[in-house]
Amino acid sequence: MLHLNCKDRLMEGKNLLAFSAGVDSSALFFLLLKNKIKFDIVLVNYGIRKQSIEEERYAQYLAKEHNLKAHITKAPKFSTNFEKNARDFRYSFFKNLIDKYNYTNLITAHQLNDQLEWFLMRLVKGAGVNELLGLEEISERENYTLIRPILNYSKDELLEFLEKNSYRYFIDSSNSNEKYERNYFRKEFSNQLIDKYKSGIERSFKYLKEDRDILISGYREIFSYKELYIIKIENSSIKIRVVDKYLKKLGYLLSSAQREEIKYNNSIVFGGKWSIELNSSLLFISPYIKIVMPKKYKEACRVSKIPPKIRGYCYRQSINPNIIKIIF
Repeated sequence: MLHLNCKDRLMEGKNLLAFSAGVDSSALFFLLLKNKIKFDIVLVNYGIRKQSIEEERYAQYLAKEHNLKAHITKAPKFSTNFEKNARDFRYSFFKNLIDKYNYTNLITAHQLNDQLEWFLMRLVKGAGVNELLGLEEISERENYTLIRPILNYSKDELLEFLEKNSYRYFIDSSNSNEKYERNYFRKEFSNQLIDKYKSGIERSFKYLKEDRDILISGYREIFSYKELYIIKIENSSIKIRVVDKYLKKLGYLLSSAQREEIKYNNSIVFGGKWSIELNSSLLFISPYIKIVMPKKYKEACRVSKIPPKIRGYCYRQSINPNIIKIIF
C-alpha cells in the first residue's frame, strides 16, 4: 500500500513520523510497521481539544509498545492565524529534532483528499501548475527528505484499513470547523468529489505531474551549498517555475503577486529573506543577508559574476568565489 519509491527511501533512512493519532497518521503508523520500516514518532499537542491529552497518551503507549522513540511537545496558544502559526511551530520543532537526532526522512500522512484540497484552495486563488501540485511523494528539503507514502490513497481507504484490523484512532473534532479554510474545502468539495470520482482524480494527478515535469525541463542545477543554489536555465520563460520549485524546497511558497514580480525583475528579495538573481542564463537563489564584507571579497565576487544580493550569504558561509568561477 505504500508508494514503492517512498518505501525504498524509507528502508534506507532514519525516519521520523509526524503523528497526531488521527485516521491518516494512525493508518500510516501501522502500515509502516507492517512494511517493517523503522521509525520514531513526533506529536505536537496544541491543547485546543479535551481529547488532546488522550491522544498524547496514546502516542506514548504506541511508542512503548513498539519500542519507538516518542518526541512530544506542547505548542503555545495562538490568538491569531492559527493554521499558519501552528504549521510554522510544528515544522520548526520537526527540524530541531531532525538536526539533533540525525533523522534523514520526515514522514507525513497526507493522502488523496489532502492533495485535492490543496489543488482546489490554490486553484481559486490563481496558481500555476507547480503550485497546484504542491504535494509530492518525495520532496528534498535543506537537510532532510519529506516523504508522503500514502498520497494516492483516500481517507476512506485508510479508515477501512484501520477498521478491518481493529486499530485505534481518534477523530479530530476541529476538522469540522469551517472557520478554517481547509475544512471548508474538505466538507463542501473534496470529500464528495473523492467519493464519486476517486480513480479519475488519482489518474489526473498522475498525468498532471508528468506534464509538469516536461514543462520544467530546460534547466540544470550546476552548484549548491546549503541554501545556495545556482541553476542554468535555457530560457527565461521558465524562470518562474524554477524559482517556485527551489523556494518550495527551501520551505517558502510564492504568492501570485510574487510570481508576477519574477516575470519583470531579475533581482528580487522575497519576504526580506530570499534573494533571487538572474544573471544571463544563471539563476541564483540564496538567503538574503546584509553584511559588511572586505573589499577584496566583494571584488572576487564581482570577477566571479556573483550577483550583489547573493554575496552576503556566500561570505557568511565562507564560500570561495573562485570555486564558483571555476564551475562556470
